[in-house]
Amino acid sequence: MDIKDIPENPYILLTPGPLSTTRTVRGAMLRDWCTWDADYNGIIQDIRRRLVALATASPRYTSVLMQGSGTFCVESVIGSVLPEKGKLLVLVNGVYGARIAQIAERLKIPVSIIDSGETRPCDPQSLEEALRADASVTHVAVVHCETTTGMFNPVLPIGRVAKQFGKTFIVDAMSSFGGIPLDMAEMRADFLISSANKCLQGVPGFGFVIAERTQLEKTAGWARSLSLDLFDQWQTMELHGGKWRFTSPTHVVRAFAQALDELDAEGGIEKRYNRYRNNHKTLVDGMQELGFESLLPESCRSPIITAFRSPQHPAYDFKKFYAALKSRGFVIYPGKVTTVDTFRIGNIGDVFAGDILRLLEAVKESMFW
Repeated sequence: MDIKDIPENPYILLTPGPLSTTRTVRGAMLRDWCTWDADYNGIIQDIRRRLVALATASPRYTSVLMQGSGTFCVESVIGSVLPEKGKLLVLVNGVYGARIAQIAERLKIPVSIIDSGETRPCDPQSLEEALRADASVTHVAVVHCETTTGMFNPVLPIGRVAKQFGKTFIVDAMSSFGGIPLDMAEMRADFLISSANKCLQGVPGFGFVIAERTQLEKTAGWARSLSLDLFDQWQTMELHGGKWRFTSPTHVVRAFAQALDELDAEGGIEKRYNRYRNNHKTLVDGMQELGFESLLPESCRSPIITAFRSPQHPAYDFKKFYAALKSRGFVIYPGKVTTVDTFRIGNIGDVFAGDILRLLEAVKESMFW
């Protein structure tokens, strides 16, 4: 099939992922691959190398791919890198931080949380106080970009505090990696988790973990799951030239390799970050002109997704608003904040400022209240 024969999407996904992808990424899935084939496994090894290069220039890091959604990868890390007598402390200010704690609880791992509320960044000072008070904590986890609200959390000072107390530091960078410049070594992160279908603009089907090699090596035998055993998955890929332990999502992997090529063609993470920031500014400025209010102050908003307060009008109904926008070619996201009625609009994926301007016209046409 020629690339021009691949149909366009009926609407743009303005969500935190899955997101709108290019025709060429979707087209990369039109060929079948054998999981044992050296050509296919060479693609895996190249992806692993490129992911580490995107995360840091330090030679101390390695990467491992894991089947499933981003949450599968989070559970793989939590269930694999905490020893039997380990304890996790999670900084929480939204649904996804809370999910990390929920995973630990389900796996019978001792866990405590510092909840800063949904509209405030996680606080390094509170972390320092908690670590001084509880020496049994071995691992600290935080979400970099909490897509409940679109909030940036201050991972650099949080990482400094975690390492000041000698703790293993886990960063959920699900919605930020590939779209926001970062350096794992500077963050002092031992494990960073993300997914194919976020800022790297692939499709759903697998996620990945970038890990400090010595920290990963010492976790052999710790996993609480067979299929989500992070060390075993990594060791198999290391020793067998990119082989997965169990059936890999071959079509999705090939699409991801294409997505990485397209990131390079765009100019790398810095260029993509600038595009996302421009999308975000265009969106926020335009929505404010239409009378909408952002939930978060500018100081802690990310360019990934933006939460807006729902209009305080008796005729407003999110489902009707959503349907009106969808009929005009745009899909947005419901809110997840528990204390304020909100909706969310994403700025990532194969989305450009012109698309945001067209969205703003659609929003104006859809304001039926």
